[in-house]
Amino acid sequence: MNAGLTSSSNQETDKKLVFTIKERCRVCYTCVRECPAKAIRITGGQAEVITSRCIACGNCIKVCSQDAKIFYKEIEHVKYLISAYPKVIALVAPSFPAEFYDIEDHKTLVGIIKSFGFSHVTEVSFGADLIARYYKEQLTLDMPAISSDCPAIVAYIERYEPELTKKLAAVVSPMVAMARVVRKKYGNDSKLVFIGPCLAKKAESTEVDAVLTFRELREMMENARINPSKIVKAEFDPPMGGRGAIFPLSHGLLNTMEVNEDILSENVLVAGGKANFQDALREFSQGNLEGHHLHLLCCEGCILGPGMTPYPNTSPTGMRFAKKARIIDYANRKMAVLDKEEWLAYLEEYSKLDFSRTFESRDMTSVRPPNEQIKDILYKMGKYSQQDHLNCGACGYDSCEEHAIAIINGLAETEMCLPYSIEKLHKYIRELNISKEKLANVQEALRHSEKLAGMGQLSAGIAHELNNPLGVITMYSNILKEELPVDSPMLQDIALIVEQADRCRKIVGGLLNFARKNQLNITETDVVKLARHSIDSVIIPEGINVRLNSKVTDPKVNLDYDQMTQVLTNLLKNAVEAMPEKGEIVFGLTDTNDQLTMNITDNGTGIQPENMDKLFTPFFTTKGIGKGTGLGLPIIYGIVKMHKGDVTVKSNIDPASGPTGTTFTITIPRNRLV
Repeated sequence: MNAGLTSSSNQETDKKLVFTIKERCRVCYTCVRECPAKAIRITGGQAEVITSRCIACGNCIKVCSQDAKIFYKEIEHVKYLISAYPKVIALVAPSFPAEFYDIEDHKTLVGIIKSFGFSHVTEVSFGADLIARYYKEQLTLDMPAISSDCPAIVAYIERYEPELTKKLAAVVSPMVAMARVVRKKYGNDSKLVFIGPCLAKKAESTEVDAVLTFRELREMMENARINPSKIVKAEFDPPMGGRGAIFPLSHGLLNTMEVNEDILSENVLVAGGKANFQDALREFSQGNLEGHHLHLLCCEGCILGPGMTPYPNTSPTGMRFAKKARIIDYANRKMAVLDKEEWLAYLEEYSKLDFSRTFESRDMTSVRPPNEQIKDILYKMGKYSQQDHLNCGACGYDSCEEHAIAIINGLAETEMCLPYSIEKLHKYIRELNISKEKLANVQEALRHSEKLAGMGQLSAGIAHELNNPLGVITMYSNILKEELPVDSPMLQDIALIVEQADRCRKIVGGLLNFARKNQLNITETDVVKLARHSIDSVIIPEGINVRLNSKVTDPKVNLDYDQMTQVLTNLLKNAVEAMPEKGEIVFGLTDTNDQLTMNITDNGTGIQPENMDKLFTPFFTTKGIGKGTGLGLPIIYGIVKMHKGDVTVKSNIDPASGPTGTTFTITIPRNRLV
C-alpha cells in the first residue's frame, strides 16, 4: 500500500492541545530545548506554544518542572457522552499496566472504567495485532517505509519533512484500527473514547469521539473517590488482544509482528526519543539508510508518553525499566491464558476491514534568512566571529546561528542568550556603580555646600561685626604711634598693636571673601595663558616638576582673571607643600562646549580621610601653628562658587590602593556672564 498526499478526513488540524500558564513560567527555556518542532515562541520572556507548529508530542509538559505547561482535557466531554448516549465504549491502550501499577489486576481497572458508565471496555492491543500484519507486509517490499503508528511522528513528517510523507506506511494506528473494529462489532451508533498515554491522540483522528489520557482517568477516579476494593471486577470485552500487549515498548511493533531478531537487525531500524528520531529521519532523507525500514517513536516507547502520571522525585523518563517489566509481565500472563483459536478467528474476521490511510503534506519549514541578516542579529549579541559562537544551548537552540534564525522568524529573543545576558548584566552593574559613585559625590558636595553656606553666613556676620571695632583700633593705634616720641618706651607696644590689628583686618577680609561678598570682574580669558601665568607665579623648589597638560579645544572662557589666578596659585602652593622633597604636579585642562575643567594633581602624601570633610571649613588647617590661617581653601571655594562652578577633591594616602597624592578638580561654565 502506498501513502497518498491528499488530506485525510481522519486528521484534526490545528487543535490547540498545549497551553502555558504564564504565572508559572520561569523562563528557563527547557521547553524550547526539548521541543523537536521548535513550536515554542518566547515573547516578553514568556513561553507560548504555536498551535500550527505543535506536533503534540508533550515533551514540554514532561520536562517543565514548574508545571507551567498543561494540556487540553476532555473529562467533561466524556461525561456528556456517557450521559447522552446509551453506548459509549472505552478503548484502552496496551500501556495501561505501566500506569496502573497500584491496581490489583486488569479486571479491577476494567470494573473501575465501567463504573463511570461505559457500556463496553475493549483493549487496543487487538488493533495492534491487526496492523502488525500490515507492517509485516511492508518488510517484504523493496521500497523502504516509515512506521506511522505514532501520531506525533506523522505530524512532524507532514510539517517538517514533507518530502518523506510518501515514505510513511499507509497503515492506520492501533487506535484507529480498533475504532473500526469496534464500530463493526458494536454498531456505528457507538461513541468511542480512547484512554491512553499519548497527548497527540487527541488530534489524530475523528474516528474516536474523545481521548482521555491516563492522567485524566486518574483525576476522574480521585474526584469520584473510587475504592478499588469495592469495585466489581470485569473482563475486557471482545475481541481480546494478543501479542499486541507488548506494542507500547520501543520494539513492541516488531515483537508483535514476531519478526526474527536477526532479520530485525538487518532491515528495520528502531529510533525513539526527540534526538534519535530526528537523526534517523535526517539520515533516511539523505539516502544513508538505503534498504532499511524505520520504526519511529517520538517518546522512548509509549510507556513514557506525556499522558502517563509522572512518578514523584524522578526524571521525565523515571521508572522506565519498572514500566517495561510490568508490560512484559502482563503480556506473558495474557498469552498464557489466551484462547488462541478465538483470537485467530477474530483476526481473520476483522483483517478484511480497510486499515489504509492517507497523509497531508503541510510544509512548515522556513526559508533560511539571508546571511547578512543572520550576522546582524549575531553582532547584536556580541558574536563577531566563529569563536564567539559558544553553541552552549542555554537558549534552547543547538547553535548560536539557529538562535539567530529563530529571532528573525519571531520565535526567540536576544535575551535568551545566556552569555549575552550575563555580559549585559555586568555592563548594567558597572553603569550602576558609576551612577552610584556620581550620586555619592553629588550628595557629598551637597553636604559641603549646606555646611559651607551656613559657615559663610556666620563668617559674614562676624566680619561685619568685627570691622567697626577693628577700624577704631587701627585708627587710634596709628594715631598714638605717630604722636609718640621715637624714644618712648610705649612705641614698641603700640607698633605691636598696629601689626596685630592689621593681621585681624586681613583675616576679616578673608572671611568676607569666603562669604562671597566680593564682586567679579568677568573678562574673556585664555585659560592656557592663565594656567602658565599661575605656574610662573609660584616658587617651585628643585626636585618638583610641574607639567601643563592642555587638551582644550577652545581656550577662551569668561572669568575673573585675578581671582582665578588666586585660586590656581593657592592650589599650586598647597601641592608643592604636599611634596616636601620631590614629586610632580600635573596641571590638566579639558573642556566641552559648555564648561571648562581644571585638574591640579600632585603625587604627595595625600590627605587623611578624616580631614576630607573639613577642607573648606574656615580656620581648619593641617599646617603647623603660625604657618596657615585655614582660609585658603575656603576662599578658593567662595571664588569658584561665584563663578557658578564647583570644586571637588580626591586623595589617596595608601600606596596599596594606588599612587598616593591629591587631585583638586575645578569646573566652571564656559560662558558665564556678569
